[in-house]
Amino acid sequence: MTFNITAVKTSSNGAWQGDNPLNFAFPLLIIQTALIIAVSRSLAVLFKPLRQPKVIAEIVGGILLGPSALGRNTTYMDRIFPTWSMPILESVASIGLLFFLFLVGLELDLSSIRRSGKRAFGIAVAGITLPFLGGVGVAFVIRNTLYTAVERPGYAEFLVFMGVALSITAFPVLARILAELKLLTTQIGETAMAAAAFNDVAAWILLALAVALAGNGEGGGEKKSPLVSVWVMLSGVGFVVFMLVVIRPGMKWVAKQGSLENGVVRESFVCLTLAGVMVSGFATDLIGIHSIFGAFVFGLTIPKDGEFGQRLIERIEDFVSGLLLPLYFATSGLKTDVAKIRGAVSWGMLGLVVVTACVGKIVGTFAVAVMVKVPAREALTLGFLMNTKGLVELIVLNIGKEKKVLNDETFAILVLMALFTTFITTPTVMAIYKPARGTHRKLKDLSASEDSTKEELRILACLHGPANVSSLISVIESIRTTKMLQLKLFVMHLMELTERSSSIIMVQKARKNGFPFVQRYRHGECHSSVIGGFQAYRQLGRVAVRPITAVSSLPTMHQDICHMAETKRVTMIILPFHKRWNVDHGHSHNHHHQDGGDGNVPENVGHGWRLVNQRVLKNAPCSVAVLVDRGLGSIEAQSSNIDGSNVVERVCVIFFGGPDDREALELAGRMAEHPAVKVTVIRFLVRETLRSNAVTLRPAPSKCKEKNYAFLTNNVDPEKEKELDEGALEDFKNKWKEMVEYKEKEPNNIIEETLSIGQSQDFDLIVVGRGRLPSAEVATLAERQAEHPELGPIGDVLASSINQIIPSILVVQQHNKAHVEEMTVSKIVNESSLSINGDTNV
Repeated sequence: MTFNITAVKTSSNGAWQGDNPLNFAFPLLIIQTALIIAVSRSLAVLFKPLRQPKVIAEIVGGILLGPSALGRNTTYMDRIFPTWSMPILESVASIGLLFFLFLVGLELDLSSIRRSGKRAFGIAVAGITLPFLGGVGVAFVIRNTLYTAVERPGYAEFLVFMGVALSITAFPVLARILAELKLLTTQIGETAMAAAAFNDVAAWILLALAVALAGNGEGGGEKKSPLVSVWVMLSGVGFVVFMLVVIRPGMKWVAKQGSLENGVVRESFVCLTLAGVMVSGFATDLIGIHSIFGAFVFGLTIPKDGEFGQRLIERIEDFVSGLLLPLYFATSGLKTDVAKIRGAVSWGMLGLVVVTACVGKIVGTFAVAVMVKVPAREALTLGFLMNTKGLVELIVLNIGKEKKVLNDETFAILVLMALFTTFITTPTVMAIYKPARGTHRKLKDLSASEDSTKEELRILACLHGPANVSSLISVIESIRTTKMLQLKLFVMHLMELTERSSSIIMVQKARKNGFPFVQRYRHGECHSSVIGGFQAYRQLGRVAVRPITAVSSLPTMHQDICHMAETKRVTMIILPFHKRWNVDHGHSHNHHHQDGGDGNVPENVGHGWRLVNQRVLKNAPCSVAVLVDRGLGSIEAQSSNIDGSNVVERVCVIFFGGPDDREALELAGRMAEHPAVKVTVIRFLVRETLRSNAVTLRPAPSKCKEKNYAFLTNNVDPEKEKELDEGALEDFKNKWKEMVEYKEKEPNNIIEETLSIGQSQDFDLIVVGRGRLPSAEVATLAERQAEHPELGPIGDVLASSINQIIPSILVVQQHNKAHVEEMTVSKIVNESSLSINGDTNV
């Protein structure tokens, strides 16, 4: 069925009136979009185990839907992707592309590129020059073998197009790959990002040149004056200068005005900016350079540090990169006909192009990186990272095809080359670059480091955001002893890596601040108070605070935390609990709650974060403490008390026995050294009835770990454990006799007794062990229904939101060197105290 494009109507009258919706522009566009998104999303899921960026799935999706695979069926092609519909689909896709390049410009921070300096610049120059020269060489061969004399394009534009196609690095794709591989905030990641940014800017300049040349006489038609391309280039330079000199200060003013009203961005300014994207695109199209160039430059003019840029990204990112951009990649795939690559010569050309692109990029980058003293393995990794193609590459190829510089065969060869080079990046980098993980180093627990030669105490404190800061500082401050060890604090801000590229921007901002706190919160003052809190704390002098950012998807976040603890030789990790009670009592100096009901509405940061905590507890290379915060300290108090008086003043340690409780006691010993902290140790003794009837715990792996407590399954000698407990208590009493209040209790009901301690207003913080090797008392609670099993029986009782507990809770787990598996259990009360095979008798 042939169509006259002018006769195509937008919408149909519907099937009842005999219209086939597929013969009308808009319904067909809906079908095409739905099909493309369904296919590319399904492929993205398939490629996920191979750690491939989304771009790959989208291009492959387009190729499958196009003439290479499904498109061989002409009926399908004429119905779903008829020739008359392509300009419409491409126009919609181009809007997506326009805004995406605006986002790329917005993400590209020119000042951070300048800061990365000569090293990244050198690497980028080598990474462009070598493959560009290689591309020029390949261009000669291809032009003579794959083109007929009639369709041969002009030398200059073809050479530049081939050079650009081979020498580009895709900045957005590289950012996503680095984040996936957890290399974004490392030295190698920073260098790669800066070099890719240089590369991107250079590629745009070259592309503008190529387009200017290609416009000068398309596909062997009538030749225009050579002066035309000079005028195009000069106008392009004039446009960039105008944007950076005139528009940039204007956009600074817009951004300032736009986010004045208490952190809420004004709608009118957002609309103004979005219209600006369109106008800039039109301006460069008018000049004769592709419209995306204008959008990219306009993105560069927007200030990177305020709330305004962040809001803009949030407004348009999901719609653009989720819906419109896949259409663009798919249209590239639809134009790619792999069947056009016929015969040994064509496939030989494909091989030649791939080899030239990879060798040029990798060798060029490697050579310069080694010259600027980057270790060989890292230099090779950089080479492979810089070999990432993707978005910009496809844009270049599409423009080349549009301008008749590339024919179908060359286009197909270059698309496959882009796919291949990007596809190999992740697996190769994972194979080559293995950061030193030092797994065999024996990490000292808090208890063990006591005897070591006055080694500094290293703590890794993790936080989700500003809400965790004051409580964290209070706890750290009370551990920071005045006499003994120096304390080194690593503060790790945990940020979730989502599908959105704005999570990449967050990293760049974090790096720029040198602080791990990023303005992802609605109000700017929240951000500054976080930094203020830690800077005030840093000024205390005796504590070295080192901020770190972890950007990771939640299922792999624990690897970042454990890896950091491993490489920094940390003695203890402090994690925030996934629930937080919003009690602001920072103003009353001695932290009393006036009413118990106030603090019992917890704010939950999400189940994903709870799973992160559980995985860290399971895999940590050192001791771990989970802080259940019920309003310890306050940021205001912290900022005003630079003398460090904002400490947890009244601490209670509940001691039953076992390694975790001994670790909690050790921690309390450090707190007792602080002149402002008063520590009370309450030891729960084993009742007479339990001594005669021992409780045996038998592994019951079939029980649900979400609802039941898990205990260590290794066989222990109860007598030895008892000896260790007594020894620890004895040492503790001898050392801190004067400073610590020590009580012993023999309760009839340990839950009631524990709750009475928690519900009293005598303490600010209760420290308990997680109790994975339980004492006889705790073993009786083994089959109690658990709300938060990761905190152990006593921690769970105290963390429950229904028990009206007032103080914050710190649940401590001692590092388990043997890494024995934890298991759910069932308990048996037996008259004799003999242990049954494989059971733990207590």
